[in-house]
Amino acid sequence: MRTKYSNGTSTVLIILLSSFLITQGCKNIDKKLDDTNIMKEKQITFEPKTHDLDNNHNFSPDGKFLCYDTRGMVFNNNLANSKSIEKVEIATGEITVLWEPKSLTGENAAPGVAAVSYHPIKNEVIFIHGPLLDEVEERGYYNIRNRTGVIVSADGKKNITKVDKRDIAINRATIPGAQRGGTHSHEFSRDGKRIGFTYDDFLQQDYDRTIGYMEANENSPEGYTHYFAVLIKPSKKGTSKAGEIERAFSDSWVDYRGTKRAFIGKVRAENGVDYENSLFVAVIPGEVDITTAISGDKDNYPSPPKGIKIRRLTHNVNDDGIVRGSYDGQTITYLSEDQHGIKQVFVIAVDGSDLSDDPKKKPKQVTNFKSDASNIRWHPSDKWIFSISDDMIYASNVEKSNNFGKTILLTSDNLNRGNLVVSPNGLMLAYNVKVKDKKSQLIIEGKIKDEFDQIFVLKLDHRFKMDLK
Repeated sequence: MRTKYSNGTSTVLIILLSSFLITQGCKNIDKKLDDTNIMKEKQITFEPKTHDLDNNHNFSPDGKFLCYDTRGMVFNNNLANSKSIEKVEIATGEITVLWEPKSLTGENAAPGVAAVSYHPIKNEVIFIHGPLLDEVEERGYYNIRNRTGVIVSADGKKNITKVDKRDIAINRATIPGAQRGGTHSHEFSRDGKRIGFTYDDFLQQDYDRTIGYMEANENSPEGYTHYFAVLIKPSKKGTSKAGEIERAFSDSWVDYRGTKRAFIGKVRAENGVDYENSLFVAVIPGEVDITTAISGDKDNYPSPPKGIKIRRLTHNVNDDGIVRGSYDGQTITYLSEDQHGIKQVFVIAVDGSDLSDDPKKKPKQVTNFKSDASNIRWHPSDKWIFSISDDMIYASNVEKSNNFGKTILLTSDNLNRGNLVVSPNGLMLAYNVKVKDKKSQLIIEGKIKDEFDQIFVLKLDHRFKMDLK
């Protein structure tokens, strides 16, 4: 199924933007506008439906397409009611449906297909998939503890590959390499060999969310391509001791090979009562044997493979993300509150610590926004970090020079932007904007819905060009 948008029938929104520089301190704002650096953003989807990028890796390897899901169009905004995975060609606006299973909608729904990302090298996408209609009676409806990952070809031929097996048997041990709940937010390492994800267990629901990874293995469960393992066995909810992690989330790969996965951990504070949300890294050496992971049973939570190490980088209360690793694998960017309680962009060396005596290993604050930052993303050159504050997109310089912290405003209006993504060559940004369409109102959760997530792109100027080998 294809939908073609021609220039004759589509209204292309082009907004001319001005750029100016903001240094690290507000008192040093450069108010001079450089009109030679005006950038343009362009709306590329127009159909009155959701085109949710979900803050994933949505650009195709060649940078010509963007993938998305269509949540929030039936009954409610839950992922369970997302009915299709699609892609749009940036140059033409042509849409291709990549996966559209038969679905059941309503407060309880199935299968739920959403949160899609492109493979970094191959022409395929990965996303979450809940129970098919003929599985609902036995397996139940979609929920966070009832979903797996699937890979589908991005050529529109709908060739599907099952990635992780789900096994919730209680009369025996869990099948080695299988999971017992739900994987989500699947992300390929940049070499495509490992898949990171968040995980919610079904058999042991007194444990909170954690993170894990998968890789292809000859011992993978029959009919599935990848072997599953958690990276952290958290403490049971409410039972942790000082320094122990109860929840792991907001995770992302740091390096090309997938040997480090950064995340935010909900950790018990030293007083044994309060909690802190701090930055951690799970180290997964390339030689780790994933089959040494313990899959568990109804009474025992899964355990990581032998050789996984967890490092704590910060001891803050309100670190946030999704955290992101630089392309050279040396630096992590994350969000944390400044002295005024505003979330700013920070960076830290992957082997750094806020307790280090070496200033080079300590966190550095990049931005000084007046409202919370979000949607942090690296430019492939590792010289810039993009973020959104007050619905506007900024680029912040993080070179080790006097330019560190200088921040360029890329958009000058207040469209409601989110789900920021950077193209593989670093020359384009993509993001969602909520656009009103009075002619296509829906009733979702008892409320009128006349705004739809559309995809916009922004071409970057000469400052973001880089030598591509």
